[in-house]
Amino acid sequence: MTKRGLDELDADIRILKNEPLSRYTFTKTGGPADLLAFPTSVAQVQQLVAMANAQALPLTVIGNASNLIVQDGGIRGLTIILTAMAEVTVSGEAVTAQAGARLIDTTEVAYRAGLTGFEFACGIPGSIGGAVFMNAGAYGGEVADVLQAVTVLTQAGEIATRTNADMAFSYRHSLVQENGDIVLGATFALKKGDPVAIRTTMDELNARRAAKQPLEYPSCGSVFKRPPDHYVGPMIQQAGLQGHIIGGAQISKKHAGFIVNIDHATATDYLNMIHYVQANIFEQFGLHLEPEVRIIGAAR
Repeated sequence: MTKRGLDELDADIRILKNEPLSRYTFTKTGGPADLLAFPTSVAQVQQLVAMANAQALPLTVIGNASNLIVQDGGIRGLTIILTAMAEVTVSGEAVTAQAGARLIDTTEVAYRAGLTGFEFACGIPGSIGGAVFMNAGAYGGEVADVLQAVTVLTQAGEIATRTNADMAFSYRHSLVQENGDIVLGATFALKKGDPVAIRTTMDELNARRAAKQPLEYPSCGSVFKRPPDHYVGPMIQQAGLQGHIIGGAQISKKHAGFIVNIDHATATDYLNMIHYVQANIFEQFGLHLEPEVRIIGAAR
């Protein structure tokens, strides 16, 4: 990165150098980003992407870093965190949110507007951008069920709109995982509902989440995708792996589908645990568990 590249950016774009990403990930692990930027507008994202392209810098975009493992070697080039872009608006029965808005906050806006359909996401800690990227879901619902349109920045630097049909949604998959689009925002088509019923459903789902998930420890959420006709947590329990510890990482005693940071775990501890679980489940059940969590960055 030349100094000239940085000087061409808006002066108010917050950029940190060699910033530990463990300060931002939900696992509290991860090495440093060479450059870490926090844009507050679409125009600033465009500037950053243009600069990265002009400087031939690797570019990584992340949201709330809740379903993410950044390896201990960190991330080279430019990393953009979109959490400062968090505006949520309502128009009729549609809710539009910028990519950095939290799902939890967006569902609260929908509730206050008396709109139903987004309750399933009320406890998911990710951002809108990450949720679209992953087709996030819980309790029988997923983003694909309610998404109307997505605004993206293409690799060519153009702002484009993708419809639900364009997004090629499937289980924990969307088109933007393949084509390099950066999600800037999304609009969700909801319906008028009874605010009391909406609140009741959200409270019940959050109570279920608190009762079943190890929210008291840092984690990356559900680690593995669910194989057809199987549930990951019970398989890990049946394999006798629950409670196993590698370094500072543990297979949660509360929910075996989670790996929690109980004692200054590193990303390498997490990855070693993932491989340990995969090997044991394959040996005992003949199934290969595919990570749901996104793993990025360089090994130390």
